[in-house]
Amino acid sequence: MTAPPIGGACMTSAAFPGQPSQAAREVNTASLCRIGQETVQDIVFRTMEIFQLLRNMQLPNGVTYHPNTHQDRLGKLQEHLRQLSVLFRKLRLVYDKCNENCAGLDPVPTEQLIPYIEEDSSKHDERSANQIRYATEERREVLEVNKKLKQKNQQLKQIMDQLRNLIWEINSMLAVRN
Repeated sequence: MTAPPIGGACMTSAAFPGQPSQAAREVNTASLCRIGQETVQDIVFRTMEIFQLLRNMQLPNGVTYHPNTHQDRLGKLQEHLRQLSVLFRKLRLVYDKCNENCAGLDPVPTEQLIPYIEEDSSKHDERSANQIRYATEERREVLEVNKKLKQKNQQLKQIMDQLRNLIWEINSMLAVRN
């Protein structure tokens, strides 16, 4: 997960007198953003490694079971911190270069970046009217179905009441007969 060096992003055509720098022409803002994204990923990865090392290190209570292991882990930790500071400097360079490249650009509203096909207002009004008509018709159908459903539920309730009464009467007659 290493990011490519951005040395070309900071070079100018004066880096090699007499010939324009190929890397300076190829590095555009989009590739700088990609490099910045990879740098941020590297920073996160290195930070996770630092926390892993810190978790594995012995607490500073004065007792170290292996001085060599402790020194080794401490050296790794210092190396990771040094690499982390280098990555942050690299990210700052990329950030500054992107801001420099975008300084002359006018901010474009996001709505203008989304392509759409303009239609006649009459077609738009016609489509809106059709959608409203369709929604109204659908709502009417739903209300009718709900009304029928309530009627059927009421009928089922009446049938259940009649069956309950019939069973009650049958049980009463059987009880009287015995």
